[in-house]
Amino acid sequence: MLFHMVSGGPQPVAPFSHAVEVDGFVFVTGQMPDTPDGPGVLPDGIEAQTRNVMANLATVLAGLGLGLENVVVARAFLTEFKRDYAAFNVTYRSFFPPDRLPARTCVGTTGLAYDALVEIDLIAHRGGATSPSSDARSG
Repeated sequence: MLFHMVSGGPQPVAPFSHAVEVDGFVFVTGQMPDTPDGPGVLPDGIEAQTRNVMANLATVLAGLGLGLENVVVARAFLTEFKRDYAAFNVTYRSFFPPDRLPARTCVGTTGLAYDALVEIDLIAHRGGATSPSSDARSG
């Protein structure tokens, strides 16, 4: 296992690594909507917070030589699920090509660090991106 802390990455809010890597899989810790230059300072609104979270995730991935195209699974946590779910989805979707959306779970929660509206963690893989085979089925 490799435990990664990315130079210039977001400041951890608790004792954890930015990512842990094993067998080509990279497990990226849930990121907050602050910035590396402004720990604990959050923008207003779900759209701005989602953009910051995705930027922080992209920073961690880039520090490991990966990008959002390597993401296979995302988990999102929203504190105002009913209010923010639709707007969150629009912003989140803009970070991925329509035909390369990772598997995802999105849940409502009662609270996040810094009173954030959103937190997202990822699982990425170092393997090459592949296209579905001609006999692949989609549901």
